[in-house]
Amino acid sequence: MTPASVKRVLLVAAENDALHGAKVGGMADVIRDLPPALVQCGVIADVAMPNYGFLAPHYHAAHMADVEVDFAGQRHTVAVYRLPRPQHKDAILNVAEDQWDDAVAQIYLFDHPLFNHQGQVYCSGSADRPFAEDATKFALFSLSVATCLVNKLLPQFEVLHLHDWHSAMVAMLRGCVDDFSALRALPCVFTIHNLALQGIRPFIGDDSSFAHWFPQYVGKLNLIADTSIFDPRYSNCVNPMRMGIVLSDKVHLVSPSYAQEVLMPSDYHKGFFGGEGLEADLVVKSLQGNVVGIINGCVYDDVSHKSNQAQLTQQSEYWALLLQAENAVIKWQTKTSQLSVLDSIALTRINQSKQTILADYHHLTALKSSVSDDEQRFLLTSVGRLTEQKVLILLQPFNPTHATKIHASAKTVLEAILESLKKHQPNGVFMLLGSGDVNIANALQATAARYDNFVFLHGYDEALSEQLYRLGSLFLMPSSFEPCGISQMLAMRAGQPCLVHGVGGLNDTIEDNVSGWVFNGATLATQGEALVERFTQVLELFGSDTWKQVKQNAAKQRFTWDEVAKQYIEKLYVSN
Repeated sequence: MTPASVKRVLLVAAENDALHGAKVGGMADVIRDLPPALVQCGVIADVAMPNYGFLAPHYHAAHMADVEVDFAGQRHTVAVYRLPRPQHKDAILNVAEDQWDDAVAQIYLFDHPLFNHQGQVYCSGSADRPFAEDATKFALFSLSVATCLVNKLLPQFEVLHLHDWHSAMVAMLRGCVDDFSALRALPCVFTIHNLALQGIRPFIGDDSSFAHWFPQYVGKLNLIADTSIFDPRYSNCVNPMRMGIVLSDKVHLVSPSYAQEVLMPSDYHKGFFGGEGLEADLVVKSLQGNVVGIINGCVYDDVSHKSNQAQLTQQSEYWALLLQAENAVIKWQTKTSQLSVLDSIALTRINQSKQTILADYHHLTALKSSVSDDEQRFLLTSVGRLTEQKVLILLQPFNPTHATKIHASAKTVLEAILESLKKHQPNGVFMLLGSGDVNIANALQATAARYDNFVFLHGYDEALSEQLYRLGSLFLMPSSFEPCGISQMLAMRAGQPCLVHGVGGLNDTIEDNVSGWVFNGATLATQGEALVERFTQVLELFGSDTWKQVKQNAAKQRFTWDEVAKQYIEKLYVSN
């Protein structure tokens, strides 16, 4: 297949930030930004995704077809809606269907009661039945997409591009079930955004199991099913992520470094996250030349995203940020019946920072002076989901080889960072914005209660995150593993240098001492110690010529989707 012959591809995914309310993680950014970049290369990228019960009416999507499928022993009707891709995720389209051009990228929304969960993309699930509701939902979704393709209810595509475990059962049906054998002529690409989430469920014996979803296929699977659908660690379970890896033609990882890391087994004791039990399958695929690492892109608007050269040299900027953080916490509180301890601590810390600003203002007024560039207020920032992936290193016990008085009372790596910040920048503050794991939130709450220079904002607010990217002095991203990462790109885009763990996409986007700073370690303990040591070194550079040069270099970095789209076509969509 030549580049000229690739005209239309179908992206099958669970998330899409082109539509309001359909974003949870970085996958949504990719599905939002990839289609417009591909169209510049002459390739139309349509998207198939669940409707989740609210997208179609919001965008006035047109009903296109009803698909009849046999699922869980019953006949089900799945409605398919169609709309042209909005130019903005909040746009409401009022374009007549007969005016929709086939040359415009389309979004196909699959609607069924099983896909609806109170307006959420994913279900919370439970510890005793992980992925149960979501796996059932995405099994039916995958069956519906595959049925639409076989019955030619969707346009003719040259490439089928599946994203993460949620869509991987399309590859299973294509490769293991003869009813869908026609799809084997359609090249299939599988992108892994996060290998740690695999959607593992029992093969039999549960309402959310392979045999319950597909009883009509259990005794008719091709032999390849024996080595492609079962989890290599739990023989009584199926693994959708493994299905996508083994049964697709090419496997794409979202950074070159991550594509190498996943070929090695994970070693949690050493703090290394690799193939997560699927490294053997990935090695086989790699030896065939069918594992490809391509970094995700970032959207740049050099007019609206110029770096803030002054940063926090103006008290008014910091004051406005604190007010915005305060308003975000209050807004979160309107959704609860009582004030949470987390939010109460956050409001207290915000108020203390405001009092510090007022004290500085009165002091400088008395001196008839103003804040100079040499008196910048240091703001350490972090924005992201509260997951073990993101904060494991921060919450590790801090037992350095060479203890110092600076960290005398620090119990964790995070506390050591806060003590170092207090020592070198007495008025400095660490603002962390994120929501997710309750246990992690509780651990951060305890730290925020002990340290007045730590403002933990338990939630998410897009406008506040943008201000943290724009006004921060240093962005911290100590992920234990990072398939690609977008936060570091957004921080650099806004002119904020980053301190990151040298793994995955972080390793591929930041050059140590050039466009940011990097730490490494052979074990969890040494990773934590290296992070604190590197952070202290960076604090000592603050305001220096070296700091300014790194900051300028960070702002100049460009990881454009235009270049990424060309690599997709050349390395993923065109057959060798």
